[in-house]
Parts: sequence; structure tokens; C-alpha cells
Amino acid sequence: MKLLSTNTCHVPKNLSAIIRQQDEQPAEAGGMTTKQVNKIWRSIESLYKTGNYPLVTFCLRRQGQIILNRSLGHVHGNSAEGLAVDAKVANPGTPVCLFSASKIVTAMLIHLLDEQGAINLLDPVSYYIPEYGVNGKRRATIFHLLAHRGGIPKIEGDVTPELLFNHDEIMQRLYKAAPVSAAGSRLAYHAVTAGYILGEIIERVTGQDLRTFLHKQIEQPMGMDYFNYGLKPEMRDQVAMNYATGLHPGLGTDKYLNHVLGGGLQLAVDVTNDPRFMETICPAGNIYTSAEQAGRFFEMLLSGGSYNGKQILSPRTVFRATLPTSGTSLDRTLLAPMRYALGPMLGSNPVGLFGPMTGQAFGHIGFSNIFCWADPARDISVSLLTSGKSVVGTHLPSLGNVLYQISSQCPAIPREQRRSLFGSDSSETDQV
Repeated sequence: MKLLSTNTCHVPKNLSAIIRQQDEQPAEAGGMTTKQVNKIWRSIESLYKTGNYPLVTFCLRRQGQIILNRSLGHVHGNSAEGLAVDAKVANPGTPVCLFSASKIVTAMLIHLLDEQGAINLLDPVSYYIPEYGVNGKRRATIFHLLAHRGGIPKIEGDVTPELLFNHDEIMQRLYKAAPVSAAGSRLAYHAVTAGYILGEIIERVTGQDLRTFLHKQIEQPMGMDYFNYGLKPEMRDQVAMNYATGLHPGLGTDKYLNHVLGGGLQLAVDVTNDPRFMETICPAGNIYTSAEQAGRFFEMLLSGGSYNGKQILSPRTVFRATLPTSGTSLDRTLLAPMRYALGPMLGSNPVGLFGPMTGQAFGHIGFSNIFCWADPARDISVSLLTSGKSVVGTHLPSLGNVLYQISSQCPAIPREQRRSLFGSDSSETDQV
């Protein structure tokens, strides 16, 4: 029966032929054992074997050391139709679209401007974008947008590929939009809307386009070859293609995604595989990078804004950005209990978004099954990037096991042995 069909990829019997690794340190360098590392990697292999992912790339740092940095699968050519003759094996440096995990990067750029005194998070958005302050949005602040309480959780009207490639049209819709709830009153994940407004604030305040600002402030000083909105033309033949996988969208996936994004599964896949999406700037969803470079960004945050002796953000800024804005609450968009800081998604105890006992973890997820986070209690930074866009599928138990293995094989470090992550005594803050 077609409605119950499952889209899965070809899974080779010999996984070693499609595994690549790079720049890994011995387990002991991160205070781990080989057995612990192997358990984590076996869980990644089990996740791949579900057939929901043409590609999985994974990077784990512990105590600042890269313990795992591997790819498993293909750049393109592996889909529900089988393995193509020109299928290309990926490597750990393969660029992958972060989707919504891009949001935390845009948020930290906003926090950087606040650190520099160029903006104030409590200012109304309309102070910087006068056109925005109409139809009930005059009192909406930057803080509200960062906390997903801005009242404009999705773009109204038809969302088509052409719209998503037309930045000016999207901005005009957002300027004219009437909020569905008063700013600050309701938690509802802003899948793409807040990103565009925050990006516009950055551009108006700095006089630079968002791609240039990210390059100067983070990408270049952190030595990253590609960690930006979109992807350079010379790298597009290397990018991991996204594929619609999992149970047939008719089982509810498309209804849910229309509620969250304003479009279905195939739309999301088609848009992100289009070179026009790699050309444009989507502040909430189109940073392309590798698992190691995504992990490098979170390692910088975990280190109080410092990387390789360069202070990218101040410890105080990282501390403030990762403070919870509330307790666990029902997100009216995601229809799930969530904890947010001012940009990051937060873990929880006893079980949260990033696994069990992750009350101090902060990061972000991306569509679909992309997880990037840091956990000060365990001194880890993690990035799990995938190219199979499975929402409902056979992967879910295996995905839960990956998060469990990371949390259990990287036990919490005694407080007196932890790095001073955010300066002074701020590393002592637990989940509230």
C-alpha cells in the first residue's frame, strides 16, 4: 500500500568501504577509553543501517580534543531508487546544510553586536527596522525574536521555492505581517521568520551583508574554509544532496511540516538542493559546513568564546546567550515541550533534546536529524549531520540510542575538574 511505504536508501553490507575518518586523537586524550568511543561509533553505524540516511557525518570533541571525526555514506547517488553507478563516497569535510542549526549562529552574531554596544536586546525591532513596527508589532523586541516569542512563527500565505529564493518578497511579507499572538506571550518556534528579521538588523547596523559579517567575525578568525550562508560555486559539486526518506509523507509528516515550515517534505528537500538556495542568504536555515567545523563553533562557545587563542565572543556574552528564558514549556509550533535560551535550544533533566541528564547542554537541531550542541558538564561539543530528511521512520529508536550513548559514554566531569567555561563562577549554573 503506497500510503504505508517507506523511503530507505541502499545500505552496503561492508560499511568500511564507505567510512572515512580524519584528524582523530586517541580516546585517552579526551579522558575516555577506546571501549567508550567504540560504543558511540557503533551507535552511529546502527543509525546508518536503518537506511534513512544516504550520509551521516559525525564529530565529537571531549576536553577540547577531536575523538571522532568520521563520515559514513555518500555525497549523492544513494536514494530509495538504489545506489547509482556514479554514487560518490563522502568524507568528513563534505559540506552539509545545517538547516535550522544555522539559527544559533545568527543569534550569536546578534549577541556579538550587543556585546559591542551596537544594539540592545531589549530594544524594539522597529527601532532598527521602522517598517516592521506596524500591524501590532511595534513593541516586539529583539529579545522576543531570539526567544521564539515574537508572535510571527511562520510566513503567511503560499510558501513556494520561488518565494524562498526572493529575499525582498519575504521581507515585505514579514513587514506587513500581523502577529498571531502578542509579543512575549506565547512560545512558538519561529522556523524561518525571526532569522530574516535578525539578519536584517545585522545588515542595517553594520552596513555589511550578513555573509560578509559572518566571514569577518567567525569564519575567518576561526580558520574555517566554509562556514557561511550558502555555498561558494566552486564547492557545490562537493555538497551532500538531501533526500526525502522515512515513512510516506501521507502518514502525517507533510501536515506537521506545513504547520512548522509552511511547506512539505519534498519542498524542503528540493529547495535545499537547488543552487539558488546556495546562492541566497537564509539566516535561519542555510549555513553549509562540515561536521568538524560545526563542532568547532560549539567548541568555541564551550570555551567561553575563545578558539586557538582568539577571543571571538566574550565569556559574559556566551553566558548570557545560554541562560534559560523559561522552564520547559509547550512549544505551540513544534507541539513538544522545549527549553530555550536566547538563540540556543537547551537540554533537560532527566531526559532532553540532547539525551539523558543534559540540563546544562545548549545547541540546536536542524531539519531533519541534525544535532549540534555543547555540554559543559561533560566537556563535549558534538555535531551529527545527516542528508536523509526522515521525520517519521525506522530511525527513531536508533537516533535515541545515539544520544543515549553519547551522554552515557561521556560521563559528567566532577565540578572541580571542569574548565572555567564562561568565566568566574558561571559554569556552576544548572538547569532551572
